[in-house]
Amino acid sequence: MAVSVETIYMPGTKTRLTDFLPYRLAIASNAVSGLIAGEYRVEFGLKIPEWRIMAVLGDVGSLTQRDLVQVTLMDKVAVNRACKVLEDRNLLQRSPNEADGRSHHLELTEDGRAMHDEIWPQAVSTYEQIFAALTPRETEKLRALLDKLLKSVSVIENGK
Repeated sequence: MAVSVETIYMPGTKTRLTDFLPYRLAIASNAVSGLIAGEYRVEFGLKIPEWRIMAVLGDVGSLTQRDLVQVTLMDKVAVNRACKVLEDRNLLQRSPNEADGRSHHLELTEDGRAMHDEIWPQAVSTYEQIFAALTPRETEKLRALLDKLLKSVSVIENGK
């Protein structure tokens, strides 16, 4: 599906959503994620939540499901489903968490690591194509602004 700014913002109309930045941020995020996901969905049979789990584990190593919920900001049901799919495909493995007997450490298997290592360069290439629309300075500014927004959310959630 081709993404058109005109389609997203309903040309010739002025809606409340047109100026509502959380909506526009979500739409932009979905468009970027969707474009990158299209590449690995077809070739590797992964959905966005599954790739997010693989990307995080491939980047930082072993984590618990609770950790994955925190770092991805995905719903715990979505994380659980994605982990189950990855485990069923032998891309992820569980090991006991000695510090907490109720949870497990999750990490990529050898097959999972190989798939991650194959997908990552493709994801980076698509990212570079998308972000070529911005100057390096704009990209860094966007990164700083996103960090600032995430910090603001955290402050509000934690009661100031």
